[in-house]
Amino acid sequence: MKTIALAGTLDSKGEEYLFVKELIESLGLQTFTIHTGVFDPIFEPDVSNAQVVAAAGEDIREIAAKKDRANATAVLSKGMEILLPKLYAEGKFDGILSFGGTGGTSIVTPGMRALPIGVPKVMVSTVASGNTEPYIGTSDIIMMPSVVDVAGLNVISTKIFTNAVFAIVGMVKFEHTTVLENKPLIAATMFGLTTPCVNYAKKYLEDRGYELLIFHATGVGGRTMEHLISTGFFDGVLDLTTTEWADETVGGILAAGPHRLEAAAKKSIPQVVSLGALDMVNFGPFASVPTQFEGRNFYKHNPTITLMRTTIEENKQIGKIIADKLNMSQGPTTLILPLKGLSGIDLEGQPFHGPEEDKMLFDTLREHIDPSKVEIIEMDTDINNQEFAEAAAERLIQMLRNK
Repeated sequence: MKTIALAGTLDSKGEEYLFVKELIESLGLQTFTIHTGVFDPIFEPDVSNAQVVAAAGEDIREIAAKKDRANATAVLSKGMEILLPKLYAEGKFDGILSFGGTGGTSIVTPGMRALPIGVPKVMVSTVASGNTEPYIGTSDIIMMPSVVDVAGLNVISTKIFTNAVFAIVGMVKFEHTTVLENKPLIAATMFGLTTPCVNYAKKYLEDRGYELLIFHATGVGGRTMEHLISTGFFDGVLDLTTTEWADETVGGILAAGPHRLEAAAKKSIPQVVSLGALDMVNFGPFASVPTQFEGRNFYKHNPTITLMRTTIEENKQIGKIIADKLNMSQGPTTLILPLKGLSGIDLEGQPFHGPEEDKMLFDTLREHIDPSKVEIIEMDTDINNQEFAEAAAERLIQMLRNK
């Protein structure tokens, strides 16, 4: 029989969890309850809060005695991050459901993130309609707005809880296996203004028996790809769109963090890297652009995204960072420079055409790349040229065959 884990503060929200527990069981599934509160639960759980904090090397009695909410949240969340994947590996549950405010959400989602992708995970939260990135990270957690606070059973909360139960029960109960041909997996990065390049490369690779998984280089996309590379999910990497480093360096909204471009290097996975969309930094609507950038070259990509052209000095910084990251490589690595343009608007006659800015980027990379670690190929085309895309794909194929 399928089992759904219910994880939450069974001391302060025990009534709500009992409602959900009974509903799940009435639908023919088992429940597996995990107490993540500090004090005694309203009903006996399958996993106690003492067990949760013990996974993090702490004692629940000491946590309770301190009466420090922030400390308790930190310890419980760490315990869930360690314990939950172990319980799943032991076959204790098939999917997980939780309800909570900011505290409850912060406690349970680290454990959810530690579960494999594909394991059903639903978080009903008071913060589900806001910035959910800190809770979801690079996982596939489904967050559902609670609409009202998770505080008692009423005409709205019971409907939301019921919908959440139906969702998790459906995900756990119904199974469908898609049988796909086992092909070598390639990770690729794409942006709106590098789409033609990646589409050409995708066709080239697929025609030769490879499968391409494309990640949108919007910060979370790059982090997700890095995470999957680090787990050994991919055979090769076609990282043609490294634009996230422009946002990380300059202060845009689509930064992927300081560890972007590290996973393939550390895992010795063959990678072909280029400089897609490093001519731009991303901001929200034009009115949201920080005043410090007043007077810069802007392009309104759409009503919600404003692009800003990178400068010569910024490209020098970006080039040095990328060189440092690629020089970490333990496996085959090729950097391909598109000398005629980094994106669809970095072309002659286009708004971000910047030969001097691009030259600084290229020169910095030439200066700092370690030739014993990284091969540099220069092509007299722009990045979206079919010849460029197919050359990058073919180079990766050669590296995979020689691995």
